[in-house]
Amino acid sequence: MTTDKAPHTLIIDIGKTHVKLHVLDRQFDSAFSKQMSNSVDVSSIYPSADVAKIWDWMLNTIKEVSRRFLVSRITITTHGATAALIDRDSSLKDGLVLPVLDYEFAPTFSDTPEYEYIRPEFVDSCSPSLPAGLNLGRQLYWLKKTFPAQFSQATDVLMYPQYWAWRFTGKRVSEITSLGCHTDLWSIRDQTYSALVAELNCQHLFPPIQPAWFSCGKLHPELSADLGLDSSCEFYSGLHDSNASFLRYRLAQDSLPFTVVSTGTWTILMASQVPLSTLDPKRDMLANVDALGTPIACARFMGGREFESICEQAGSWLGEQFEESHLQAIIDKSVFALPDFSDGSGPFGGRGSEFVGPVEKVSGIALATMYCALMIDYQLTMLQAQGKVIIEGAFLKNPLLCAVLNQLRAEQSVWLSRDATGTVLGAAYLTDWEKIKVDVELQPAEMSALRSLQAYRQQWLALLQQ
Repeated sequence: MTTDKAPHTLIIDIGKTHVKLHVLDRQFDSAFSKQMSNSVDVSSIYPSADVAKIWDWMLNTIKEVSRRFLVSRITITTHGATAALIDRDSSLKDGLVLPVLDYEFAPTFSDTPEYEYIRPEFVDSCSPSLPAGLNLGRQLYWLKKTFPAQFSQATDVLMYPQYWAWRFTGKRVSEITSLGCHTDLWSIRDQTYSALVAELNCQHLFPPIQPAWFSCGKLHPELSADLGLDSSCEFYSGLHDSNASFLRYRLAQDSLPFTVVSTGTWTILMASQVPLSTLDPKRDMLANVDALGTPIACARFMGGREFESICEQAGSWLGEQFEESHLQAIIDKSVFALPDFSDGSGPFGGRGSEFVGPVEKVSGIALATMYCALMIDYQLTMLQAQGKVIIEGAFLKNPLLCAVLNQLRAEQSVWLSRDATGTVLGAAYLTDWEKIKVDVELQPAEMSALRSLQAYRQQWLALLQQ
């Protein structure tokens, strides 16, 4: 029995590390949340998203939610570089003709050197050549080459958020934020599908493009009844997670320049009003397309993944306590963490990671904090970012990281989102698009008072040139 009769909004958030479900009230304040670890399925023909586990968990959690809340609207946000090849008429529950390929599966890159000759030029797509399957076009090429029979059975290619929308509603659509996210499939220059789509002969597989706030309609009646949802509940098409974070500030800042630093497994900087000519594809810089269809200059590295790796290698654990004095000790002892700790991503992708100095004499988590602050600072400079720097996501739990970045960016102002789930709120806007009132709460970051921080940064940069 539903205990709260007021209509609520349900947000599904599928990240690379966790799957989360949030219930928001009319003011988009959190009323319920739950999460599970998102693990890769290695039991199939290649590493893939565990869609069966995700689906079962979502259904069970929605059943739990529907006993407490009246859910009237649902939408979804997911990580990028992921798509599903489906047979819309399949008798299989998941509709898949092939498993949903995990973008970190390295053979997609090593087995397809010829792909470099058919992918669009950077000036066209603003999509750099990335490792493993981070270019979605490379995944499709590899799948078609390796599994031609199964590939030929596909009736549709669905971006990851829209795959789940189809599972719930049967409606097939495409959406620009996932299509325009370093896929090689979208021409930023021409604002249409790139020549690669014709090269792959799969233009007919992409459903019509609809905005992220498009209503896919009601859920399948039998599914809605099984979940305990009201038959009038609508499901919206959804969007790429970093774009969900960016959307709120795009609407709130209006004509003012700003940069959103969306943090999690990936740290993605999205800078408004930056010319795309500043982008260097060799530095993991690219353009995403925001929910309104505007190209956005971006830079990225696997911040959460690298933070964890540095902690592990330097003898710390993620929850370990540290203070500003530990950061000062890193500077005083000239200890440096040098990229790349992510096996190929970021502005120094492919460079062998290393520590310089007596790493055993400093705090590993403090060193990871310093490293990530320096990386964000470096990418802000590369982007020539102007205006406010707004931190979103996981790094909000590390106020010293934000404070160091604020000291490094003394000429700008670093702000912290008051919302721990900015991605969720950005997605929630899609469900009330015509009436939405943008309300963004920010607070200024503290500023560290580290001695010789600027000189330390210069030493770090100099070591990277050796």
